Amino acid sequence: MSERAYDERRLHDFRAGRARGFSRRELLALTAAAALLPASPASAASPIVKPLPADLFRALGTNAETRFSALKDQGYYVPVDRFFVRNHTVTPTISADSWQLEISGSGTKPAFFGLDDLKRLPSVTAPIAIECAGNGRSYYTSQQGQTVSGTAWTLGAIGVGKWKGVRLSTVLRKAGISRDAVDVQPIGLDPDFVSGGVNLGPVRRPFPVRKAFDDVILAYELNGEPLPPDHGFPVRVVVPHWIGISSIKWVGRIEVSAEPLFSPWNTQFYRLFGPDFPAEGQPFDRQSIKSAFELDPGTTFPAGVRTRLTGRSWSADGPIREVEVSTDGGTVWRRARPYGATPGGVWQRWEYDWTPSAGEHVLLARATDVCGNTQPDVARFNTLGYLFDAAVRVPVSAVG
Repeated sequence: MSERAYDERRLHDFRAGRARGFSRRELLALTAAAALLPASPASAASPIVKPLPADLFRALGTNAETRFSALKDQGYYVPVDRFFVRNHTVTPTISADSWQLEISGSGTKPAFFGLDDLKRLPSVTAPIAIECAGNGRSYYTSQQGQTVSGTAWTLGAIGVGKWKGVRLSTVLRKAGISRDAVDVQPIGLDPDFVSGGVNLGPVRRPFPVRKAFDDVILAYELNGEPLPPDHGFPVRVVVPHWIGISSIKWVGRIEVSAEPLFSPWNTQFYRLFGPDFPAEGQPFDRQSIKSAFELDPGTTFPAGVRTRLTGRSWSADGPIREVEVSTDGGTVWRRARPYGATPGGVWQRWEYDWTPSAGEHVLLARATDVCGNTQPDVARFNTLGYLFDAAVRVPVSAVG
């Protein structure tokens, strides 16, 4: 291995968070080398560009989750003004005219594509859910009494959109991908992420070439309009059925490698740690099954008056087969009625008529998908709070 290649590999390990065995002198040198990498584009004045009215969102630092009550009567696709935002840092300001996508690495010939280049390639449009791996995390604590770390999402870190773009496989073939390629790693143009005082570099997470050639797209439109800044303008990766971190926003480079790739986002984060998992953690890629009522916890209903409860259920493993609702805290369950079109079977809207008596009530909804997965009573604990799939208890009351 040449001295340059050695330094590049050591820098790669450093930025990936694998700094074991480095001397103080090496760490200082690598820190200086990292500072010479291309700077990220300028960032917005606040972490999120679009308005975040309190009736539509819960603001969570650099993130904003959709209130499910804001999705009632909104149709199958989540409107852009209600689509949740997951930022590691801040939304960058990027010019479409100067943006370029670099394809490079040991598993491909180098190539560059502008936005117009991508738009000249054959396009695809697909209904796809983007869901954060930590969606539902807060319920490990509030419902199961367990301590986890990470953003305290309820159930609003999901959005189903109509995404338009070009297949990643089309771009990789045009670039000249090698038969030896095994992994691809999209890299975002948002500012570097710093955790615990360590600069972990740009947000990135690898996935296998076989997934890249299956269904991944490079999207430049959401719901018939150009991507908004908070959702990846001008181009983002969209990886169907996989956790949201795979769908890198503001993509500027895709590394194609003839060797397996690693980053902090598949070694330190987005792994299952805890007493039921190996010490090094268990990797995962797909989300779990969930259901949500389209109302806020603590909602008050008129007693003795028939009301229509509505909600949505979804699963990464396939369409929803049935949804059951309990209005007494989980003792009696009755089937909800599905309604509406389900393009791509991404999620199912449902309704249930209920006449509440005066007093306090606890609502629950649980779904079963076509693969036989049913929401459990208790989610499997992991210290980073991923993949919460238990039926969520929603307190409400009726007066009158």
